[in-house]
Amino acid sequence: QVQLVESGGGLVQPGESLSLFCAASGSIFSIVSMGWYRQVPGKERELVATLNSGGGRNYADSVKGRFTISRDNAKNTAQLEMNSLKPEDTAVYYCNAYVYSQTGAGMRHDVYWGQGTQVTVSS
Repeated sequence: QVQLVESGGGLVQPGESLSLFCAASGSIFSIVSMGWYRQVPGKERELVATLNSGGGRNYADSVKGRFTISRDNAKNTAQLEMNSLKPEDTAVYYCNAYVYSQTGAGMRHDVYWGQGTQVTVSS
């Protein structure tokens, strides 16, 4: 019904910048919120940043001042701008969205996840 696709991951050196993108598609009526999470092997997935439809933002303490989340409501896309990257930022980054979707039977709301994109920060 709804798909989220991330892009923009890659290998960068410490101190460099990288931007991630998330595109939502499918039978979307509205997206209440979008966000980014990250996960490393052996650890739980953690919140990085969220942005609701009203413009409210929330960031993890570890990325405040370095990362910026933005959203284009008309295009159903989200961006995560990452600056001053550190080795500890290395993880698989996942896009998340809370979506009201249109179906043949009516309308429903669900949380969706993208497949993830790898970000590696290393010298």
